[in-house]
Amino acid sequence: MPDAVPAAAAPHRARTTRLGHRAPAVRQDGLVSALCVVVMGVSGTGKTTVGHLLAARAGVPFADADSFHSAASIAKMSSGAPLDDADREPWLAAVGRWLQERSEQTGGVIACSALTRRYRDILRAAAPTVFFVHLTADRDELIERMDGRDHYMPATLVDSQLRTLEPLEPGERGIALRTDRAPEQLAEVAAAAARNAGTAETDPR
Repeated sequence: MPDAVPAAAAPHRARTTRLGHRAPAVRQDGLVSALCVVVMGVSGTGKTTVGHLLAARAGVPFADADSFHSAASIAKMSSGAPLDDADREPWLAAVGRWLQERSEQTGGVIACSALTRRYRDILRAAAPTVFFVHLTADRDELIERMDGRDHYMPATLVDSQLRTLEPLEPGERGIALRTDRAPEQLAEVAAAAARNAGTAETDPR
């Protein structure tokens, strides 16, 4: 069965993924749109772990936006210097292209910091139905996690990311979840939230 159908084809029912979200049946350009999820937040919140679990649960591809950074950006962060908007623009464009491609095919899940409303707007422009799962944790917990992992991002950049962070606002499709429970539970709650696909909400607990 093709991933996309022409507008002139026979009526097409909205597809339901294992995330449970019924995506819009046909977009303005005649292509079927599939659900994409961005697991967002500062470093150390467990975006990659939860994203992997959510993608496996949905049976869709997973990507880690860290792998989309240029060598120059990785070197900059490794030195302890935060990225600026100029550094992030080509990176966000690459993430947006991935989301756009996935939205035209099977859907997908990507772990991406997406710290500000403007950054998320760039991603929404590429995939208008994207759903954000914002993982949060206390600063001390973030530092402890960062110190205990092998990653080019040093723990010293956590404070810079926390200063930059703009939480999801009303009107943004997504949910904020505290990471004080098992990743499997977070993936389950995130899947249910994506199924409902409402605007920004806080942890339902």
